[in-house]
Amino acid sequence: MILNESGSIQTLQDELLVLQSNSDLFFKIIMACLIFFMQCGFAFLEAGSVRSKNTTNILIKNFLDICIGSVFYWGVGYAFAFGPGGNAFIGSDWYFMYNMPSDQVDDWFFQFVFAATAATIVSGSMAERTEFVAYLVYSVILTGFIYPVVTHWAWSDDGWLTEMPNNPQIAFDDFAGSAVVHILGGSVALIGAVMLGPRIGRFDANGKPITIHGHTVPFAALGGFILFLGFLGFNGGSQGSISNDGDGVVIAESIVNTVLSGGVAALCALIIKQTFYKGNQWSLLTTINGGLTGMVSICAGCDSVSRWGAAVIGFVAGCLFILVSKLVLKAHIDDPLDAVAVHLSGGFWGIIAVTIFARNTGIVFTWDSDSFLSLLWNFTGAISIFTWSVATSLIMFGTMKAFNILRVHPTIEEKGLDIAKHGEPAYPLTAYGHGWNMDNYVDKDIETGIQFSFKSILTLCSSPAKDNPKDDTSLTPSVPTIHSVEEGATNINNSASNLNTTYKMSASTTSIDTIPEHIRLEGSQQFAERLQLGVVNNGMVSDNESDSTQEAVAY
Repeated sequence: MILNESGSIQTLQDELLVLQSNSDLFFKIIMACLIFFMQCGFAFLEAGSVRSKNTTNILIKNFLDICIGSVFYWGVGYAFAFGPGGNAFIGSDWYFMYNMPSDQVDDWFFQFVFAATAATIVSGSMAERTEFVAYLVYSVILTGFIYPVVTHWAWSDDGWLTEMPNNPQIAFDDFAGSAVVHILGGSVALIGAVMLGPRIGRFDANGKPITIHGHTVPFAALGGFILFLGFLGFNGGSQGSISNDGDGVVIAESIVNTVLSGGVAALCALIIKQTFYKGNQWSLLTTINGGLTGMVSICAGCDSVSRWGAAVIGFVAGCLFILVSKLVLKAHIDDPLDAVAVHLSGGFWGIIAVTIFARNTGIVFTWDSDSFLSLLWNFTGAISIFTWSVATSLIMFGTMKAFNILRVHPTIEEKGLDIAKHGEPAYPLTAYGHGWNMDNYVDKDIETGIQFSFKSILTLCSSPAKDNPKDDTSLTPSVPTIHSVEEGATNINNSASNLNTTYKMSASTTSIDTIPEHIRLEGSQQFAERLQLGVVNNGMVSDNESDSTQEAVAY
């Protein structure tokens, strides 16, 4: 055979090994990029959940999570987590990637985006009142030390959680980080929120919570969509390879279980909110956070539970989110992003649930001593991670509080951090408006522009059949003679601007009746309804005083 000549078989085997190695590396890098994109999701979610005066502040923190994390995880973080010269508590060697093999670079990047995710969780719970210097300090310590130590315990070859003493067959089971990433991030977020105290105006004199709305729900929703996508890479990518037998099945199951758990949790949270809470309303933000809690919970066992197990995990996660969110509020802890309810409670439930629902080894399948020992060991690991995170956070935030660099001055908090700390308001008023003088136009121009609608354009451009009553031009409003397309476009633009200016009025003097009948019939119904609601230009006026108050809080 030709394949046997000159070692061709060996050559093909070597090439196959190279292809296998490259495909695994490529898979891990692509999944890591998907996780990297979660930073964009966190940025949108957090920006939408804070008031407009603090948007720049929260965005720069999300951006710097990547910048700070990359530098310090490169310097010491990866060495503490996976360096070969350490002990059961912490790693060593490979500082600044020195002497690190080239085939570990892809793993560095994959682990780095996990570290950045843990840091981002904290910024949400401490939003709108944290000194920027304090953020820089905790971001460095979290990505460079607190998180890498926990990673070493659970995921390195010589970490103390790798196997249970006297029972080497029992290992800490956290496939994608329910405990390592989310319990840690949620614990630090909890201590940060407690040490900071609530935002000004979050609770009244009697301790009753007052809702502080974020300034844009669409941003928060977009962030939720991106995070849902990122979690598919977060969990599916944790397999770490794609070329081995069975890798594809594990990855597919991990992604499907993630979707199922997140979907069930979102629906559960939505229904509970609508059924049992005052107002009986369908809350978008509750749905998003419920879904995220379900995805956090499934991280630990997405590779090993069946589909029905993922659904049960999601159901409990949705209930837990509602419960813990309520308890946090009752404890007078101000968590603007519900990071504690999403990540801490979801992480704890996930690390316990995997030992219950894992196929072939879980308690519901075997009911033997090993399954209960696995539950005990996972619980021990979760408590250890929580204790480590709380202890180091207390030292870190307590020190900053003692030096008065943890929280901004009340005046800056009330006026907003964007201008005071960054000089870059997210929505500068000088960037709005135009240079046209609108005082030279009259109502007749408005009516003319409105009459010249797209319906009228279609009428002008078509030749209606005389025997078709629907095409009778007498049924359409009269349209002025137009000599060119440019003249028509100018007429529309000028008249539309006039309409916005002429009908600028308060809710007390505005009604649909003040707008001519033919204007409303010709496509102005939506505009008239907006006037009825009191929406004028960039401000909002409402007939409902309580609605006005709620909207104003977001700005």
